Amino acid sequence: MNNKKGFTLIEVILSMTILASMMVLVSISISNATKAKRKIQTEVEAVSSLRDAMRILRTDINLAYNHYDFELDILEKSREKTAALSATNQIVPPRPAGSSPIGSIAGTSTAPTIRKSPATHFVGTDNTINFVTTNNGRITANDIQADFIEVGYSLKNCKNFTGDNGSAVEKKSQGKCLYRRTQKIIDQDVSKGGDEIVILEDVTEFSLKYLVENKLDLQKEWRSEKKRYNIFPDAVEVTLAIEKEQDKKQKKYSIQYVVPLHFPNNIKSNKNIPAVPTGTTTLSEDVTQ
Repeated sequence: MNNKKGFTLIEVILSMTILASMMVLVSISISNATKAKRKIQTEVEAVSSLRDAMRILRTDINLAYNHYDFELDILEKSREKTAALSATNQIVPPRPAGSSPIGSIAGTSTAPTIRKSPATHFVGTDNTINFVTTNNGRITANDIQADFIEVGYSLKNCKNFTGDNGSAVEKKSQGKCLYRRTQKIIDQDVSKGGDEIVILEDVTEFSLKYLVENKLDLQKEWRSEKKRYNIFPDAVEVTLAIEKEQDKKQKKYSIQYVVPLHFPNNIKSNKNIPAVPTGTTTLSEDVTQ
């Protein structure tokens, strides 16, 4: 009987206590790791969606297309010069551009036609922007479209959808979404028409300011159709921010860029018209939580 060995009751209780403590510590560590993973994943998704939307917007603005009809400008200057010569030398001015060389055919008179240059306007406010961009590509080889399209960005109310047991149910709360509008046909009104898609949800801020070379004041509105020669801005300051729920709290993520236009195609000769920017433009980025 004296040679038999075993654990006493105290040793068994101590072993169970140590084992239970280790299990509690392990479960707490796993819980903290899961929460940290969920937090990091939420932040990564928020920042990634914000950067993706900004990348599309930056590319569209950078490749903004400003069509300027140089031939129309030459014709206008030629008419002005001819009018000046006719006033001094009493010469007969030439027929208007675009009119038929035959004044009348079979007793009918031909009215002169006025040539109109295609418009590629740039219209923007503090929270909307519409213009023509060359950031476009054909999805299919036989798709009939130009190399440029109308594009617009605006902030509108929207409802988010989430999955519940395999079915899509609508959330009760409403938010704001950033919409991107595109249209293949270029018309006189660059702010209407086309199809819209949501590129970013839960947007809390979408602000725009327009920069002109050699001017320190940022403009909150830009309408190229009201400016002579259809002038585009030299750069656009874009601020974009979203809010995501994390640990029952709302966290804000924001980013800001100063996006230069690659080729504004503005006229330099007129002193009232800003020149194309020279030198490099610094891109600034600020991502905050």
